[in-house]
Amino acid sequence: MGVDKAHALSAGRALALRVADCAASVCNSIFVVGDPALYSDLGLPVIADTRPGRGPLAAIEAALAATTAEANLILACDMPALDPNQLEELFQAGGDIAVPRHETGEIEPLCAVYRRAVLPAIREALDSGIRGVTEALRQVAGIRCEVRYVRVSDPAVFANLNTPEDWRRYHHG
Repeated sequence: MGVDKAHALSAGRALALRVADCAASVCNSIFVVGDPALYSDLGLPVIADTRPGRGPLAAIEAALAATTAEANLILACDMPALDPNQLEELFQAGGDIAVPRHETGEIEPLCAVYRRAVLPAIREALDSGIRGVTEALRQVAGIRCEVRYVRVSDPAVFANLNTPEDWRRYHHG
């Protein structure tokens, strides 16, 4: 979008905090993965990305390495319409990774529950040069990890705000 989405105001609140509010309805602790200098002003604990510039898969690695929780909800900061019921379904799905899947087959790997046990597989994928979360899931599914797919009941819940047009469409219909 050309701006830091985490700090973009949506309904008067930073987008990352709107997502954190939703996560707090199903999680005991919330933190941000990224540069503490950029995100400490959000008022949430910030876990430094251990592989800066390597994308969301590296952020998942940092989160899983820092947490003590067995099951961890990983969310992108640009999904303001998330539904706590859909998030709860991910925790109930079981498996090593529980990820929403649309009728089209498209998945939402940045709104998924990852168990700490998948950390070695995530590290191995990163070490082998994989940067994409979906590609990493394809590599580990059925071999190293049990991936469970949760049917998406309402695709609008996963609206990502990646472009100025997405932003306008979300905020102005």
